[in-house]
Amino acid sequence: MIDKNRIPGVGVLLITTPRFRDLGQGTPGGVYRERKEREAGRVVEALSAFSAPVFPGVVYTREDLAAAMRAFDAAEVDMVFACFLSWSDDFAWIRFLRDMRPVPVLFASIVRDSLGFEDSMTEDRFVEFLSAGALVGMLEASGSATRFARPMMERTIGSLAEVAARCADFARAAAARSALRASTFGLLPSMNEVMWSTYVDIYDLFMKAGPETRFLSVPALEVEIAGLPEGAVARATESILAAYEADATVDRAKMEVSVAASLGLEALCRRAGVDVLVLNDIEPTLMRSLGLRPGFTPCPGTSDVTVVPEGDIGGALAVYISKLIAKRSVFFAEPFHIDREKGVFAAGHAGPNDYTDPEGETIISRDERFARTDYKHAGAPFAWHTVSPGEKTMVHVSQCAGRFKLVCAVVDALPCPHHLAGYSHGLFRPRRDMTGFFQELMDIGVTQHYAIVAGDHRRALADFAAIMDFDFRQL
Repeated sequence: MIDKNRIPGVGVLLITTPRFRDLGQGTPGGVYRERKEREAGRVVEALSAFSAPVFPGVVYTREDLAAAMRAFDAAEVDMVFACFLSWSDDFAWIRFLRDMRPVPVLFASIVRDSLGFEDSMTEDRFVEFLSAGALVGMLEASGSATRFARPMMERTIGSLAEVAARCADFARAAAARSALRASTFGLLPSMNEVMWSTYVDIYDLFMKAGPETRFLSVPALEVEIAGLPEGAVARATESILAAYEADATVDRAKMEVSVAASLGLEALCRRAGVDVLVLNDIEPTLMRSLGLRPGFTPCPGTSDVTVVPEGDIGGALAVYISKLIAKRSVFFAEPFHIDREKGVFAAGHAGPNDYTDPEGETIISRDERFARTDYKHAGAPFAWHTVSPGEKTMVHVSQCAGRFKLVCAVVDALPCPHHLAGYSHGLFRPRRDMTGFFQELMDIGVTQHYAIVAGDHRRALADFAAIMDFDFRQL
């Protein structure tokens, strides 16, 4: 299982020419190489605000480039930030384009906030004029970048602050790619046979998205539940009841059964090395065996296993990608209905959901959707969550014609009381006309499932889609 909270590793490739290296001896600004070292220091400092930079020094020669690529490989960087510090011979750049392993690359050009000279009439000002020539280097390098057409390369130009902000989003996307390639999804016990539109190709999941899939069984889950440490269920139950309000419908004995099933799910995932559990929580065999659907994942004190319901692997991808990029709780939802009078749509989901967002509201209550069934523990409690108000990003992932598609939009969540029994839920308003919003989703061709996460993450999601070669639409 992987560390989902590590900061991105960024290889810093700063290229310039050996022809200028020793110019400027005795000038107030110092020799060219000293000016470039100061400039490189400012770049590395800016990138350090959101990443772990790997900077092997300014690249002047072929040997410098080879050493830099070795350093990037040794550190297993998530991406490379490439920038020309002035005009340069392009021998280092074209070798990087040819020889660097496939890795996301942000090719950047930094525009100075202040030029630093008025003319080139003195040696000092002439060297600074040469030093400021990053535009020449960028334009020269852009042609080779297009000719080599490396995948996973994006380009940007702006001030250091603007370029660093752009790199922060790109780095989050690149780190999500790395995490996905190291992650494992577990399917328990199957995809949902009544929701074929959510099906994805498991081989494509590995080849095109990254995670491998392991198939988990209900009997293995029963073994994990039976083997839980003595007192673990009571401690977890007490922890939940201490953290959240419980209403009058809660049956303590049934709650402990649900908590035990939730603990068992996570234990099964840890034993199998699974980071994301795609749980078909309405599958009849599972329901008959457990007598309920688990309602308390993530369990108290844990965050290593992500659980997504209804056997939807695309939905699990949307949740996991959102979690990797946003580094916070992610809600799993389907839009229920449009309230034209209030100008909102309601969305949410029954079954297990992440109820731990401290800005939302959680009540422990009966799972009303199954309360009237004949399952052994019908009506067992679950964590009934409402989404906090504020700016949210909706993220959808599914597969069509062999390609993954990622669709995202920013919506505003409104204050929402607990009013849909048995469903964690929220009220949302798109930033455009309601019917046009859903018309576009209808025309794109999606499914009903979305990840919802606080904040605006569209830029990082666009980068992620480009890096992964997913089809992308932003509403």
